[in-house]
Amino acid sequence: MMEWALAIIFIVAVIMVVLSFVKSRQTATSEKQKVDMMYLNFMEEMNKLEDKVRSVELDVEIMTQEVGIQTPERTKLRELLDLYRRGYSIESIAAKENLLVTEIEQLLSPYVGNKDERREA
Repeated sequence: MMEWALAIIFIVAVIMVVLSFVKSRQTATSEKQKVDMMYLNFMEEMNKLEDKVRSVELDVEIMTQEVGIQTPERTKLRELLDLYRRGYSIESIAAKENLLVTEIEQLLSPYVGNKDERREA
């Protein structure tokens, strides 16, 4: 009688282990599908944003051409401002771009003032 009870308990344990593996596989598959759907939605949104950014960049380029702003100067100013906002010192920017420190300060002065004012507020 004891042998039958142990055999039944053993069989029930094996069945429960098998069911546990099946259930965990189903759960993993379900979660993987959810992650895949989220990834696809994210990529779709990223593509839409990239398209909007491209159109805005084109609009800005068209406007700068219509207004007559020289694009090489804007490009240079954009690079200098990017370096400054990433934490480079004015001296290191001047050394990198082979310009005088005073030139860099003059070019960035409208943007540096705005940055400091925002911090105070």
